[in-house]
Amino acid sequence: MQDARAPRRLNTDFPARESVGDKRERAERVLAELHRLYPNSKTALNWDNSYQLLVATILSAQCTDARVNLVTPELFRQLPTPEKASAASQEQVEKLVQTTGFFRNKAKNIRGAAKRIVEVHGGKVPSTMEELLALPGVARKTANCVLGTAFDNPVGVVVDTHVGRIARRMGFTREQNPVKIERDLMKLFPRRNWVYLSHSWIDHGRAICTARTAKCSMCTFAADCPQRVDGRRI
Repeated sequence: MQDARAPRRLNTDFPARESVGDKRERAERVLAELHRLYPNSKTALNWDNSYQLLVATILSAQCTDARVNLVTPELFRQLPTPEKASAASQEQVEKLVQTTGFFRNKAKNIRGAAKRIVEVHGGKVPSTMEELLALPGVARKTANCVLGTAFDNPVGVVVDTHVGRIARRMGFTREQNPVKIERDLMKLFPRRNWVYLSHSWIDHGRAICTARTAKCSMCTFAADCPQRVDGRRI
């Protein structure tokens, strides 16, 4: 009996070799189809200002956006500003974010980031990659999210598990490291679409190109996906 976990035949219509130019043309087609499928893609996190988006993104690590959105209303009611968050006790913040998982570390990072924002940046969330990366709990993914979404200044591509998975399946990268994946995508997709690319691929990854079983028979990227298979995981 054939192993049900084994992938079926890959897309035989896809060329064996692809030049950089061909890959860029394919990226353009993929982007156009994404705009057709997901014209209104945006972050699923609820936020009203850069501080709220920063905190929500910190909380979203190893947690669903839906869960974060359940937690943040009370969190921001009690701690509406970096000043309030930096003055809060560890216990208070832990209690507010407990259901997001890894709550002790997240509470520590929120307080630490808020303290640095107050002491170094006058209470305003910084707007450069270097300054954001200096905040506790902020790695490149979070910084890219804040810069691209809150400040409308995309300096990179947000690479989460969905984006990394789809980028590999569609042959736009062979890397596993998010920073290297980001670098490959930045070479292929125009800067003005970096924020949208992440949001739309996250939507596609949740709906069609899922982690356990890619729904290839339902996907409209058939001709442009080298790893397309009929309803099998790759």
